[in-house]
Amino acid sequence: MSNKSRRRFLQLAGGSATIALAGCIGGDEEGGNDEMDDDMDDDMDGEMSGIDPEEAPRAAIDRFSESAGTLLVRNDENGLPGPDEPVDFDQEPFITQGLGPDGNRVEYYNFDVQEITPAPIYAFFYENGDPVEEQLNIVDVVPGDELYNDFWRVNMVTVPDEYEANTVTSVSGISEGGYDVEQTNTIKNCPIVPQGSTASKHHGDDHDEAPLVKGWYGDEVVQYFLFEEDSFETMDGSVPLSPIYVSFNTNPGQDGGGPASGFMTEETSAQTHNIVATLPGDDGYSPLWRVTVYDNDDFGDVSDIDSATNANILDDEAAHVNCPIVSIE
Repeated sequence: MSNKSRRRFLQLAGGSATIALAGCIGGDEEGGNDEMDDDMDDDMDGEMSGIDPEEAPRAAIDRFSESAGTLLVRNDENGLPGPDEPVDFDQEPFITQGLGPDGNRVEYYNFDVQEITPAPIYAFFYENGDPVEEQLNIVDVVPGDELYNDFWRVNMVTVPDEYEANTVTSVSGISEGGYDVEQTNTIKNCPIVPQGSTASKHHGDDHDEAPLVKGWYGDEVVQYFLFEEDSFETMDGSVPLSPIYVSFNTNPGQDGGGPASGFMTEETSAQTHNIVATLPGDDGYSPLWRVTVYDNDDFGDVSDIDSATNANILDDEAAHVNCPIVSIE
């Protein structure tokens, strides 16, 4: 499958159509009741027609509940958005200024801790390999659900030529339909967010901002960002990791230390000395970062990957966080 087709199947959205089921309930039998057959056709048409996503119920999303968040959990003090409230990811604490491996300035979004095992997402194709236009992709978990992940392993669902977009709107519907499903090694970074959320930055040639795409979750519509600053695949079933070196205002292990104290920044700006080891396009780049914490006493000496690796390391694998790079100077 071409890169163009892969991009298309994760951006399909909207629309509906009515399925034509002529011949799908068996051929005409001699002596059969034509009126009954017509009634059955009408009933099947009603049951199997595609659903208009614009008319479907919308799933409520909360990324900051105790069950969904790790570092970003709502409380009375931090002012994180409430359940299903739109999120402006261009505001702190959702965007950070860091440094690249050579010391160039970068920006990345903060989508919290994620596991290395991706969740499945289902994209629909006809038997000739063409994507089913206007069919929304299907997921089976949202933030707060067990096994949810911002990172998705693409599964290709093959449907017959007579299939109409959005006839199937749930993972159970895929199973009940008996469709062939092929698991690929392609991984996509698609954080599910509340409706109306915004992320104006996106690194890549195709678009300036992160596209907001619709999908299905158990017959309800969800929306997710699609970050395509680079492409990557799994070789062992896990999301690849890349290192990032960070320092906090208070070192971990001290009272109020670690993430709760915030990243250490330069005195006159929001610039951190958080160093990413790779950039989009580099071998080994991944937006899922393995967080290494260095002593904040070394903050002034850390300006690139070489100085970061020479700093006093306090924890070489504190967490795995989803932080897609969206700007490189």
